[in-house]
Amino acid sequence: MRLGVLCSGGKDSLYACWKAMQKEEVVCLITVRSINPWSYMFHTPNIHLAGLQAIASGLPLVEVESRGEKEEELADLTRALRIARDEHEIEGVVTGAVLSVYQAGRIQVICNELDLWCFNPLWHTNQDTYMDALVPSGFQVIISGVFSEPFDERWLGREIDVAAIRELKQARERWKITLTGEGGEYETSVLDAPFFNKKIVINKAEKHYGNFHGVFSIIDAALVDK
Repeated sequence: MRLGVLCSGGKDSLYACWKAMQKEEVVCLITVRSINPWSYMFHTPNIHLAGLQAIASGLPLVEVESRGEKEEELADLTRALRIARDEHEIEGVVTGAVLSVYQAGRIQVICNELDLWCFNPLWHTNQDTYMDALVPSGFQVIISGVFSEPFDERWLGREIDVAAIRELKQARERWKITLTGEGGEYETSVLDAPFFNKKIVINKAEKHYGNFHGVFSIIDAALVDK
């Protein structure tokens, strides 16, 4: 089956992409680039990295812009999936949804309207097993945004390595966060993945932080050989 992957640039969508590649044919990445940083549907920090991720994956990118208004976002997503269906002949859509019924349900409705299969390889997965698999599987992931306690400025731009995962598990116990950040506590950007033929390096970035809310904004990045 020919699949398009909804790609936010974060760990969940690209891990789901990798899982889908093991079963079906992934033919494109699909990104909705919201200009509203508080989008209801879409990841926004460093969404521009999706272009580099697509090149590193050897896949075409279908990208549409959205004003990020609550209901209009669904029309923008429909437009993106229709383009992927018509231009790349996708038969299904891969999402990185883990727990969000709001997102998964709305994507499913749109897929039904467009006669596309919806594949959610991480849906209700064991979060410990998933997070523990990231590093040994070959994913290099950084935290690109924090939006709740206990995350201070030191987390911005931090790589999710074994030590970071251990601290996230401790924060889950004390602060009741979701380990994967699915509750909106933090967002991520992927710099390398097992299916990338190059990796992303950051040349320039800025931190913007205050009161447990912050973004690690990547100003300049490039692809280099692994």
